[in-house]
Amino acid sequence: MAEQATAPLSEAHNVSGPGEAPAAGPARPPATPEGMALAYGSLVLMALLPIFFGALRSVTCAKSKNASDMPETITSRDAARFPIVASCTLFGLYLFFKIFSQEYINLLLSMYFFVLGILALSHTISPVMNKFFPANFPSKQYQLLFTQGSGENKEEIVNYEFDSKDLVCLAMSSVVGVWYLLRKHWIANNLFGLAFSLNGVELLHLNNVSTGCILLGGLFVYDVFWVFGTNVMVTVAKSFEAPIKLVFPQDLLEKGLEADNFAMLGLGDVVIPGIFIALLLRFDISLKKNTHTYFYTSFVAYIFGLGLTIFIMHVFKHAQPALLYLVPACIGFPLLMALVKGEVTEMFSYEENSTPKEEPGDSKDARVETDKKEK
Repeated sequence: MAEQATAPLSEAHNVSGPGEAPAAGPARPPATPEGMALAYGSLVLMALLPIFFGALRSVTCAKSKNASDMPETITSRDAARFPIVASCTLFGLYLFFKIFSQEYINLLLSMYFFVLGILALSHTISPVMNKFFPANFPSKQYQLLFTQGSGENKEEIVNYEFDSKDLVCLAMSSVVGVWYLLRKHWIANNLFGLAFSLNGVELLHLNNVSTGCILLGGLFVYDVFWVFGTNVMVTVAKSFEAPIKLVFPQDLLEKGLEADNFAMLGLGDVVIPGIFIALLLRFDISLKKNTHTYFYTSFVAYIFGLGLTIFIMHVFKHAQPALLYLVPACIGFPLLMALVKGEVTEMFSYEENSTPKEEPGDSKDARVETDKKEK
C-alpha cells in the first residue's frame, strides 16, 4: 500500500504511489501505463469539479439569508490554530489505533461519516434536483431548531431550514449511504468525498487573503512534518476507513468495477486550496471588472501543483504531501498576477462581509450593550 496521509478534513491526504503492493497479502502486478494515466487523470478531474462548482456556489452562499446556508468564516486566529488542532487530532487518532481495536474504531467512524455523507450529498444535489421537480410539486417548509437555555440566555445550537424537495434529496442520498455502509465501494466513497469537498469549498469562507496565506502556510509545514518527519500520518492512513479521500482504481481496465489497486487523493488537498481559490473568485467579483482573472489564475495554479505532485511522486517512487507543491503554486501565481496588474494592495485589503460565528456569550453581551444604549 502506498503511503498516504489520512485524517479529518483538515489534513492533507497524499497521492498514492504507482502500482505498489499492499503491506500484507499477495503482491499485485504493476499498474499499466494506461491504467495509471486513467486513474490520475480521473483524480485530477474529480479534484477540479468541487473546487470549480464549490467556488461558484460560495458566491451565492455569501449572499444567502437562509441560516442553513450561511457560511462559516475562518479568521486569522482560526487559521493560526488550525495546524495545531489538526496535529492534535492526528496524533489522537494515532494513539486510538495503537490502543483500541481498529475494527471497532472504524465501525464508529463508518456510522459517523454515514450520517455526515448523507447530509452533505443531499445538500450538494439539492440545487440540481430542484430543477427537475414539477411546478405543482407540494413544497412544505420545515425548520429544525435546537436551542440552549431560556429567555435572554437562549442560544441557537442548530437552526436548519428545509422543505419537501430536500426530503426527497435526503432519501436519494440515503441510498448511497447504505451502499457505502454495506459495501464500502469506491464509487460510493467518491460520491461522499465529492460532496464533502464541494460543501467545504462552498461553506468555509476565508475572511481575507492574509488569512488564506496563514492557513495554507501553516498546513504546508504541518503536511511536510507529519509525512516526512514521522510515521504517524502513514500509520493512521493505513488504519483509517472513511470517505475522506478520492480514489480511482489503476486496474479498472483489467478488473472493471471490482478493481482494487487504487490511486488516492485526500480531501484536504482539495478543500484547503479550494477555499482560497473561492476567496479569489469573490475578490474578482468585488473588483466589478467583469473578469475572473485571479480565480482562473489560481485554478490553473492548482492544476499545475497537482500535476507536479504526481510527477515528483513517480520520479521518486514515494508518496508526496501534495500541499508541498499546491501551496506555493496557489499563493504564488495569483500574487504574481497581482504584482503585474498593480493590485496587490487591493488584494490584501479585500475583506469578506460575512461575520464570524459568535462565541458563546457574544449575543448576550451584544443585547446587554444594546439595552444600555437604549437607556
